[in-house]
Amino acid sequence: MVQVCLNGRRSAADGAWVPSSPEELARSAAEAVAAGATEVHVHPRTPCGHDSLSARVLAPVLEAIRARVPVPVGVTTGAWAEPDPAARLDRVRAWSVLPDFASVNWHEPGAEEVAARLLAMGVGVEAGIWSGTDAAARFADSPLGPRVLRVLAEVTDPCPATAEATARALLARLGAAHGRPVLLHGEEGGAWPVLRLAGRLGLATRIGLEDTLFLPDGQRATSNAQLVAEGLVQHESPPRSP
Repeated sequence: MVQVCLNGRRSAADGAWVPSSPEELARSAAEAVAAGATEVHVHPRTPCGHDSLSARVLAPVLEAIRARVPVPVGVTTGAWAEPDPAARLDRVRAWSVLPDFASVNWHEPGAEEVAARLLAMGVGVEAGIWSGTDAAARFADSPLGPRVLRVLAEVTDPCPATAEATARALLARLGAAHGRPVLLHGEEGGAWPVLRLAGRLGLATRIGLEDTLFLPDGQRATSNAQLVAEGLVQHESPPRSP
């Protein structure tokens, strides 16, 4: 399974065409799914370009994407979109159009409350376990662990020389991960080494303009579809390290 991450917190200022509006996101999602993506992860944005958990922002994005693709669509619940844990929970409670799944960063304050609310609403939870945080230990002790859709193992090490080792250390800390499936991905310079490791280990992964603006050869990516197409090649036939 290769999930496409359409935009993240990037913008056109990053030097790539990054979709933002519902129409742009839907078009990019359709192109990425045609290229082989099996799921979509998106950050709904306000007209000013800020990540938002507001129902009024979320609904048009989900509706536009679902009108174009038949695959599951997920969103972020990152604290940067709503720093106050109580307010973040209220935002999630107010959703009228529900995503198929939502990522919850387990190291953030209020993560388990948000995850519990999502599960009660029938929304799948991706437990975001970031390297460099205590999220793996928190998740190991969480009674919600066996109920999440999957573990999103997020390698925040951007160095191509060390990202694979960081990923292996994160997976070791996760251990059995409550028996849940694991999606492993990296970011920036670590995106491609970690994606190839996921392929070698038989794990799901993700790729898209949220995680990297560049192809493995260093050329700038022109679209999410291009990243997905190359990601499938790298994931299915990852070159082995010497």
